Amino acid sequence: MHAVDIRLTVEGVAAGYGARTLFSAVALELRAGEALVVSGPNGSGKSTFLRLLAGLQRPEAGQISYATGGVAYTPREAAPLIGWVAPDLMLYRDLTARENLRFFAAVRGLRRDDAAIDALLDRVGLGGRGDDRLATYSSGMVQRLRYAYALLHRPAVLLLDEPTVTLDERGAGVVESVIAAQRRAGIVVIATNDPRELRHGDLVLQLDA
Repeated sequence: MHAVDIRLTVEGVAAGYGARTLFSAVALELRAGEALVVSGPNGSGKSTFLRLLAGLQRPEAGQISYATGGVAYTPREAAPLIGWVAPDLMLYRDLTARENLRFFAAVRGLRRDDAAIDALLDRVGLGGRGDDRLATYSSGMVQRLRYAYALLHRPAVLLLDEPTVTLDERGAGVVESVIAAQRRAGIVVIATNDPRELRHGDLVLQLDA
């Protein structure tokens, strides 16, 4: 994966639900090669913050922008640059792993032959299981496939919400490898309440409930 000149800027961002404020006045900047860890207890807004970065939700105040090649994008406009892994990311249980990846590649307008898909499955530790239906997968295997999905388009920005949830030690090792590779190629943002994962961040954003 080649490095991408990418910058993420967050300026005075706030979010909440009804009268309850989750966080406010968040400001930071990330460049290619850097990682941010968003930490805090359950309900502090970690997942919400990642959804804002992904353009899946709008902030109540402030602005988020991406810039590459001298061009600035809103999070929605930057969607082709963003890879997303989250526990609620749904894949098709009646399809095989290979069929899932073929489908999502087609949706993105990508051409990924079986060799490329097999290489991606190998990378996340699912080599030899590409023709098995997801209905036969364990929760940890489904989480690994979410990584293959997120990496399918070689994103410049990788957003990871609870990155090692349901994964065993070997699966956590796959995540370590993915994070290291992404830092060489672009930006990675990790939302977690696992103190062991704080070490991944050049910058830590602490949210408090």
